[in-house]
Amino acid sequence: MRLIMAFLAERKHVMKKKKKTNNPYPRSFAGRLTWRIMLTLLVVMGFTSYLIYAASSSSMEEVTVQYCQEMLNSRCGKIQRALSDIYVASVNTVPDIENNIGKPDKLFGIMKRMLELNPSIRSCGISFVENYYPQKGRWFCPYAIRDTSGVITTTTIGSAQFDYLSAQWFLEAKDAKEGYWSKPFYDGTDSVTMLTSFLVPIRNEQGATVAVLGVDLSLERLNAKLQKGAQAAVLGSTKDDDDDDEDDLNKHYNNLAYFFVIDQDGTYIAHPDSDKVLKKNLFDYAKQTPDTLDDHIGRSMVAGEEGYVYEDGDGKELIINDKASYVFYRPINHVNWSMGVVIRSWIVRLFGYVLGGLLLLFIVLALLVIFFVGRFAIKRAVKPVSQLAYSANEVAQGRFDTPLPKVKRRDELCQLRDSFEQMQLSLTKYVEELKTTTAQKSAIESELKIAHDIQMSMLPKIYPPFPERNDVDIYGTLTPAKGVGGDLFDFFLRDEKLFFCIGDVSGKGIPAALVMAVTRSLFRNISSYATSPEKIVFALNNALSDGNETNMFVTVFVGVLDLATGHLNYCNGGHESPLLIGRDVGTLPCDPNLAIGILKDYKFTLQEADIDPQTTIFLYTDGLNEAENAWHRQFGEQRILDVATNVLAKGEQQPLNIIYEMNQAVHEFVAGAEQSDDLTMLAIQYIGGGETCVIPN
Repeated sequence: MRLIMAFLAERKHVMKKKKKTNNPYPRSFAGRLTWRIMLTLLVVMGFTSYLIYAASSSSMEEVTVQYCQEMLNSRCGKIQRALSDIYVASVNTVPDIENNIGKPDKLFGIMKRMLELNPSIRSCGISFVENYYPQKGRWFCPYAIRDTSGVITTTTIGSAQFDYLSAQWFLEAKDAKEGYWSKPFYDGTDSVTMLTSFLVPIRNEQGATVAVLGVDLSLERLNAKLQKGAQAAVLGSTKDDDDDDEDDLNKHYNNLAYFFVIDQDGTYIAHPDSDKVLKKNLFDYAKQTPDTLDDHIGRSMVAGEEGYVYEDGDGKELIINDKASYVFYRPINHVNWSMGVVIRSWIVRLFGYVLGGLLLLFIVLALLVIFFVGRFAIKRAVKPVSQLAYSANEVAQGRFDTPLPKVKRRDELCQLRDSFEQMQLSLTKYVEELKTTTAQKSAIESELKIAHDIQMSMLPKIYPPFPERNDVDIYGTLTPAKGVGGDLFDFFLRDEKLFFCIGDVSGKGIPAALVMAVTRSLFRNISSYATSPEKIVFALNNALSDGNETNMFVTVFVGVLDLATGHLNYCNGGHESPLLIGRDVGTLPCDPNLAIGILKDYKFTLQEADIDPQTTIFLYTDGLNEAENAWHRQFGEQRILDVATNVLAKGEQQPLNIIYEMNQAVHEFVAGAEQSDDLTMLAIQYIGGGETCVIPN
């Protein structure tokens, strides 16, 4: 009774307040509707709330379990990203190391730079085979380490006390074909720090393994980042793991939740109790308990399975550290580890009974009451709405002049009616504007068609281009992703030399097409008097860099082929390396120069090669190797090599055949997916010339 009286008093106060305002709709439709519904809710709330509470608690418990699984996946993803970062850094550093094997003192700088660029790496070193550098002694291992304050120092390790040459990890890594993650171990330099390393064999020019690159991840730091804020994550806190709040993990992990990681033998890699890391085994713990569920968890984790456990088939709960618990687990990619999280059962059920009960109470209760009890009251209250709905439906059918019903009451319904009237006027105006826009769009499409035809007319389109010659054969295609595109290719003969280029402008559409046209014209003009490719690219770069306020750039490859000797001079400006298809299939080495249009007066390098007779130079833009199918997988460099190899095996390495086979392979791969980038290919077969193909290292 007191609740009803308080509600009436509040309503009277609100109505008096409304009368004092200048609201043009003083009578509230929502207020009348709320008043009738609230009277109904007060009658049935008590009985209905109990029934809904019991039915909804189990549903919310399932939601909580799903949240815990997602939380575990998130934590697992952080570890996987850390491992992936180290893997990428290691693989990207190997070429730099192999290129500088002849400069042992420079390797220290490479190790230091690797740590500077990758904060997740604790240390790294290159362990060379015995007496590889006689002047350096039996052991030589350039080594860089980051201390606890973040300072990076370099040194060389390896001695009689730390004889890595006889270490099992060195012997295994030296014989490995590719990089892999080592088993966790204690650092050999201090025998205290717990590490795991990504080991990669380093090979010389002859392909022999001469060293092992080891990149170390600190398990202590990994464990600290994993455990910090574990309870906050379980409870839905947004606090970051790297917050510096002090937290006694050993004191609290047993109360709410904690994470742990084991390897393929069940040994702890991460655990809030640091005394267990690399010293204790999950299976040893399981043997000490009469519960068989923990044995099942261990076997499932080692097998790389994903799931969760909280009770057996007889309803017996899982007990960990004398507490009923849930255990969620899943494997960690890239390494044979598995990650788990232990959560006390009462936390999961708390979310189920409290949060689930409150949420479903208000949602389901409101729906049931409105449907069964308030149905009659709502029908009477919303009767004018049905009339307005009929008129609105007529307007939706395109009859914009349909009269709207009159609403005498000055409330939200009257406001809604006025809004529909404004909508009628807006729709009428919109239809007229749409007609105009459609006509304009048709004109734009016509202009784009003309622009496409103009762009295509700028490219070579007559094949064979030099029918009077029998020493060279050429074929090229350009397929823009939009009406116009930013790819280009061109070629012409001057002084018994074939000048050719291929390029890719950043971006797509009309802006890229304009830059493409300028670049193609500049190439023709500059190469009419310049002979050296690097000078042609230098002039192109300066011309495009000058006044480049849009910051657009062009990747370009320019070559000059002497048709009398087969000697090729070329310069690459950030473009994909061409393929050579002759006796076999290989990639023409290209220096990593910048794309043109970025930095004025940049010095581009000149490269040379001698081309065998019957060898085809295949050039393409990234629209080929980055072509995507419906699952966003890319065509890739390997498929390009496979197609070229198949063409060579059939003895059909003529330019037209190569480009035809490439087009067929791409179309089969994308399987009708929308083209995402311009696709350009140019194939040049040198028929006459010398006997050898010399490709620079």
